[in-house]
Amino acid sequence: MATTTSPALTGNPLELERQVCFALSVASRTVLSVYRPLLEPMGLTHPQYLVMLALWQHAPMPVKDVGALLQLDSGTLSPLLKRLEAQGLVTRPRNPQDERALTVSLTPRGQALREQAERIPEQVVARLGMEVAELEDLHRALTRVIEAAVAGR
Repeated sequence: MATTTSPALTGNPLELERQVCFALSVASRTVLSVYRPLLEPMGLTHPQYLVMLALWQHAPMPVKDVGALLQLDSGTLSPLLKRLEAQGLVTRPRNPQDERALTVSLTPRGQALREQAERIPEQVVARLGMEVAELEDLHRALTRVIEAAVAGR
């Protein structure tokens, strides 16, 4: 079994360009700026797009499950769902078995939007100018970072 040891940091450990948080922050803002013009014609923000991706894959689903899947608290998720409902893309009826629980479902309009969204990943890859394999490697590395950060809380 391999052990994980931290090598001694050499040089300035507070150098901005060496900070993982800085690289992740800049990468996030920059990549989201690639998505923005692709999502605007669909009337979606990036957070709304993530909700729709979850629903296209799993709907109908309880609101709490959407939040768990996207790792969003209810204070963040509820306004997203309300806006998507106002746009006619989702419904949030109460669960007849538990009046406190809401289940999110796609409307026909929300389901139809999927066809337009199917072109987004390919367009993002083209705009980034990176190989799919490289992006898949990055995704795996980021998933490990997320898991390590969650475990380290």
